[in-house]
Amino acid sequence: MSIISVKKLEVNYDGRKVLSDISFDIEKGDYVIITGQNGSGKSTLIKAILNLLKPKSGNIYVNGLDSNSFEDWHKIGYLPQGAVLSNPLFPATVKEIVSLGLLGTKSFPKTISAKDEDKIMKALELLGIIDIKNKLIGELSGGQQQRVFLAHAVVSNPEILILDEPTTALDPEIRETFFVTLNKLNKDKGVTILLVSHDVGCVGEFANKLLYLNEKLVFYGSFNDFCESKKMAEYFGTAMQHSICYHRHRHHQKPN
Repeated sequence: MSIISVKKLEVNYDGRKVLSDISFDIEKGDYVIITGQNGSGKSTLIKAILNLLKPKSGNIYVNGLDSNSFEDWHKIGYLPQGAVLSNPLFPATVKEIVSLGLLGTKSFPKTISAKDEDKIMKALELLGIIDIKNKLIGELSGGQQQRVFLAHAVVSNPEILILDEPTTALDPEIRETFFVTLNKLNKDKGVTILLVSHDVGCVGEFANKLLYLNEKLVFYGSFNDFCESKKMAEYFGTAMQHSICYHRHRHHQKPN
């Protein structure tokens, strides 16, 4: 059974058709890059999957349930686009922000147990931010904040992690570390990842599937299929296709 299944999805936004006739299945453990030009519907697709936008037609299933009936949203971690705070006096520490990822899953009264404390510490350690756990979130750099919000998204051990352009505020070195961390979550913990990104060449080193949108579904499948597709060479041009495939080939040729 697919962990996410999208069937004949059509979504309008502000009276304009943004997505049309979109169908695909994501299996448990997949790492999918969602890409396309600006305005192609990437963020709209993510919001529809999260049930934040209602489609005009079509269906979305999560763990076999229609998204309107699905209730275990705590099993999905979400890092929205532009998740950065500019107010240096925002009254919450790093640890408090991460702990909110657990409080959202609890019924009243919402309290943090000793077991929860352990989960929070592990999330902070995983993202390399345990040394700044008592700092105010607003005092941190954009890159540090992104790691805090990712820790918030993963602290509840989600089955699915959805990230919308998560590295726009990161410098190249931090970006690489960020992608390596996501890869560990995918490979070591079996987290299914959907990552919206323009940086296909870089992220493609780790992902196993590529989804390209341009209002409709241009391509969905493995990177091998993309790299060998004459249709995609005609659509993108051979130079772009080779650029994406070169980065992936180089990564998989690295010695262990």
